[in-house]
Amino acid sequence: MTSSDQYTFGNPVERYGRVEPPVQHQPVPGVQAEMTPVPDLGEKTYRGTGRLTGRKALITGGDSGIGGAVAIAFAREGADVVIVHLPAEQEDADRILGLIAEAGRKGHSIAADITDPARCRALVDEAAAELGGLDILVNNAGKQVAVENIEDLSDEQFELTFRTNVFANFWITKAALAHLPAGASIINTASLEAYKPAPDRLDYAATKAAINNLSKGLAQQLVPRGIRVNVVAPGPVWTALQVSGGVSDEQMKAFDDESTYQRSGQPAELAPAYVFLASAESSYVSGATLNVNGGMVTP
Repeated sequence: MTSSDQYTFGNPVERYGRVEPPVQHQPVPGVQAEMTPVPDLGEKTYRGTGRLTGRKALITGGDSGIGGAVAIAFAREGADVVIVHLPAEQEDADRILGLIAEAGRKGHSIAADITDPARCRALVDEAAAELGGLDILVNNAGKQVAVENIEDLSDEQFELTFRTNVFANFWITKAALAHLPAGASIINTASLEAYKPAPDRLDYAATKAAINNLSKGLAQQLVPRGIRVNVVAPGPVWTALQVSGGVSDEQMKAFDDESTYQRSGQPAELAPAYVFLASAESSYVSGATLNVNGGMVTP
């Protein structure tokens, strides 16, 4: 893998090697520290330039994967960061908190089940109290469990996927608006699946399409308040979702082959997109979806 920072030019196809993961399984939600290979969150490569100095960010799913990479990048750009995770992910969360501290910024973690609306409201208030306010919200936590046939997709899983991916986004955003001033940024994580749904991820893909649509409507609603809303839509990225039931064994074996680049993405490659959308550089960008997917063309 690369040892250069995100400002180093080169062939993007070759920036990271193929993951070529062995078939592996973990119970949901999965622990990144136990993955083979462990995803690259930019721990050794992300270089901050002060683009988020003094900002206060709340990131759901910030213990690992894309959310963890964003937490590291935000801290190195000068932001204080609260991450939200499930209790089973505490090991990963503690590692991210250590990296935030190494960047000289304040970090705090909240273990919470975001399928509970009351807990969503409480965690927003806790984050705002911890940081002395909020001006960046990243709704990133997600549930993805592959089911081959619709007959086997249980009512319970379908509902839980929507509660995790869409309802929690709504509850947390609604609560956060009491704290977000003009100039704040909301960034939601959708997916390539919003445009190109995999047949065995009906519930997950549908939630990602809903997030994309919800974000574009909310962006228009919040213009008078000076709050921007945007979306990042990743393609195939190596995270704990894949090893905790997110893909079949056959798909895991061929995970590198999905993208046009013929390699899966690393979380480190997603973080700059979130930094851009959180920073003042993107002041004229709202209601947009930034696709980061290894050359997979989308509408």
